[in-house]
Amino acid sequence: MSSHPLQPVGLKSQAVNFQALPPLSLYIHIPWCVRKCPYCDFNSHEARLGIPEKEYVAALVRDLEMALPLVWGRKVYTVFFGGGTPSLLSGAAVGEILRQVRMLLPLDLNAEITLEANPGTVEADKFAQFKDAGVNRLSLGIQSFNDAHLQALGRIHSADEAKRAIAIAQQHFDNINLDLMYALPQQSLDEAMRDVQTALSFAPQHLSCYHLTLEPNTLFAHQPPSLPDDDASSEMQQRIETLFAAHGYEHYETSAFAQPKKQSRHNLNYWQFGDYLGIGAGAHSKLSFHDKVLRQARHKQPQAYMESVAQGLQMQGEQVLGKDDLAFEFMMNALRLNGGFDETLFQERTSLPLLVIRRELEEAERRGLLVREAGRIAPTQMGQRFLNDLLEIFLREEM
Repeated sequence: MSSHPLQPVGLKSQAVNFQALPPLSLYIHIPWCVRKCPYCDFNSHEARLGIPEKEYVAALVRDLEMALPLVWGRKVYTVFFGGGTPSLLSGAAVGEILRQVRMLLPLDLNAEITLEANPGTVEADKFAQFKDAGVNRLSLGIQSFNDAHLQALGRIHSADEAKRAIAIAQQHFDNINLDLMYALPQQSLDEAMRDVQTALSFAPQHLSCYHLTLEPNTLFAHQPPSLPDDDASSEMQQRIETLFAAHGYEHYETSAFAQPKKQSRHNLNYWQFGDYLGIGAGAHSKLSFHDKVLRQARHKQPQAYMESVAQGLQMQGEQVLGKDDLAFEFMMNALRLNGGFDETLFQERTSLPLLVIRRELEEAERRGLLVREAGRIAPTQMGQRFLNDLLEIFLREEM
């Protein structure tokens, strides 16, 4: 089938046919935390009676074994333990999981292996064990260095514990991310900047700085706290970004800042629409094949997940992405990158020609939200500020 070279090609006429598969990452979900934070909409469950660690590790290994036919022979370049609070696991459990991963999958020798950790005293005492287990990147959920704000966020650590945890982490890891939040309940601009300045005093390799948002199905959504208004939040964001830049951090993604060559390789793979296999309760996968892209979701409740895996039925949902989904999901991820992406990446990761979104690209350019030059597509500064408006241009039922 041929078409006029100046006309967009309808997605329904395009066959998915990948010439090469994208890089593959492994995500491992640990679904428990000590206490559910009121702003959190992740799949996490309070561990009131402790964690069934041995049973859950066995389920993860079995889950991975059952998934092998879908990724057979493909090398894994990054591993990410997310949650919940993965640092509730023992060092021995993390070591056993990674031992099984290495046995079952061709893990790249230089793989980035990240573990999310709570700064609480109990977890911080395990950091050396995690390093010995094979973790080489630690992500600490600091959120704030202000005790009043930590309490408002429902965090179980104090500012002093956060500082102590960073110091301990730096004894064992040379690649650390600190998670921060701003526009917190009753937070002033000066307080937000003090949090950022404290984080910078430790010179972490990576910083994630998120605007607090009220997500559906959270306690904050049902009982909204008093938050800074839009003007105050915008001022915080601009001042934070300026300060990070002055300290040599590249603002490479909406909420991510990194020292040179210290970007999160795992998250970059998401944003560049790479593949990922997710194991664990509620974990999601996106896997490409020669003729399709498959999405999967595991059972969310930990007990239901472990029982389903024992029966060989770990999936709660599965779907093949349609071509319109592929185009939109690529843009939804790639446009989070401030530097944008090479035009050729769109076809590599969706198997669709760039012409299928020509009209959308032109509209985004016309509205000053996107720029195309030298073979790259990137959001403008206004596009970064109004990312949802930019993405809405690419979201429509028929392309």
